[in-house]
Amino acid sequence: MRKKWEYKEINEDKISEISKRFNVPYLLAKVIANREFGSEEEISRYLNTDISNLYDPYLIKDMEIGVDRVIKAINNKEKILVYGDYDVDGITSITVVKKFFEDLGINILTYLPNRLDEGYGLNKLAIDEIQKMNVNLIITVDCGISAIDEVEYANSKRFDVIITDHHECGEILPNAYAIINPKRDDSEYPFKQLAGVGVAFKFIQAISKKLNLPEDRYLKYLDIVCIGTIADIVPLIDENRIIAKNGLELLKNTKNIGVRALINKCGFNHIDSSVISFGLSPRINACGRIGNPQTALDLFLTNDVYEAEKLANELNEANYERQAIEKKIFENAKELIAINKLDEKPIIVLGNENWHHGVIGIVASKLVELYYKPCVLICFEGDEGKGSGRSIAGFDLFSAISDSGELLEKYGGHEMAVGLSINRDNYYNFKDKMNEYAEKNMMKDPIPVIKVDSEVKSDEISLDTINALKVLEPFGEKNSLPVFVYKNIKIDSIRTLSDGKHLKLYVKDNQTIYDAIGFNLGYLKDEFRCGDKVDILMTLEINRFNNTEKIQFNIKDIMKSI
Repeated sequence: MRKKWEYKEINEDKISEISKRFNVPYLLAKVIANREFGSEEEISRYLNTDISNLYDPYLIKDMEIGVDRVIKAINNKEKILVYGDYDVDGITSITVVKKFFEDLGINILTYLPNRLDEGYGLNKLAIDEIQKMNVNLIITVDCGISAIDEVEYANSKRFDVIITDHHECGEILPNAYAIINPKRDDSEYPFKQLAGVGVAFKFIQAISKKLNLPEDRYLKYLDIVCIGTIADIVPLIDENRIIAKNGLELLKNTKNIGVRALINKCGFNHIDSSVISFGLSPRINACGRIGNPQTALDLFLTNDVYEAEKLANELNEANYERQAIEKKIFENAKELIAINKLDEKPIIVLGNENWHHGVIGIVASKLVELYYKPCVLICFEGDEGKGSGRSIAGFDLFSAISDSGELLEKYGGHEMAVGLSINRDNYYNFKDKMNEYAEKNMMKDPIPVIKVDSEVKSDEISLDTINALKVLEPFGEKNSLPVFVYKNIKIDSIRTLSDGKHLKLYVKDNQTIYDAIGFNLGYLKDEFRCGDKVDILMTLEINRFNNTEKIQFNIKDIMKSI
């Protein structure tokens, strides 16, 4: 698929100023300048991820109301239950709250709905079960903001409900005891983009402050908060960056036995955001997608080394099974898209009887990557359909499904990812209305845009410079790995690896030769020859092998030089 390379405007004076003011290499200063900070103070905050830069949790609306209710429950020895979601964000949120209370000597109950039987969020069947536990106070984490009817039902059962959530708020809020969500319209909190576990963390931070506990009583959970934050693909800027940066440091020597066992199963040698995104997160999610998410929660909560090993193995096996199911659905979806010519529509909406609801979100992401179109997949069981959607940059998928809200039983999400329930009778009307919306609100024939931080030459590239770029870590949403272009460099040798899957090059500029690897770009091999001058779009990395370090270009795209 063709890609557009979009060069960011270079302001040499600004770059020089940043380089001198913050004592950083010129190439690093270029990248910082391209992050579009509004002031030196913002740059300083970006570079300084000290814990002291966390915001006051009581700036979040209803925080004091919620904390006071919890303290009242503690003093009166009421039964407290924390209710979460079945994904990584939800599971880590429950873990943080549960372990924090345990550390106070208070045993609170937990409830984790099953994706396949109960679906997302608070539900009435769960409330009936919770009533049997003689619970007085329910605290939701990573869910609840759209549970208007369910909260009313809980109120009728004489529960108090405190909602902690981070999802978009509707026009009407649930009638809960407290609603702690920085995205509330009436919230003055300086940062709106916390993950669900980030909001849960702010909650235990606020409780700690009210009880005059030392900072360590809540900061020690940053390794868990970091996992949920990175896994939920929220922007890794501002407070999320502080959480992720400090959490990753704790994760290197985590005291959570279950997390340590799972890291060992992943086989990564270095702890960074990739370990969470591509190692921990898929395994934690796997049980929620195709089995029982309680397995993952039990892993996070266990204090038994042998149980941790057993549970980590179960998550690993579930992930293998998830991969097999996902591959089968992906191939089936591609066939149906081709037969029905859905790739000619502005948005792909596709339903099928034989799909597993737990993995269609992942498949939708892969189809978006393949066709570069928003995609909503729906699996039907009888008349009931459950769907997941993923979008492309610049198209608000949540607004799109909201426009079709009268056709849906239930829906939620945000700009880039949504979930929904739909009756089969409304399926074709939904498809039509979604495409009508996309026709009006989406750019014609969108193509992937890769934003280039800078063109580079050999005199700007060194091991020291690449190491200096590490100050930008952790990388993720809204804080992407810097992307560079090296122009007019000659191919010295070219081949493929892994049965043609990957592209391997050696490229030469004057007398300097660089290693270059293009993962999943093996199909491009026949377009180039040794001696060709090419422009390479890449990230810079260090390849460590046999106690030696070499500069390596990680190719994202490549074209012949003009």
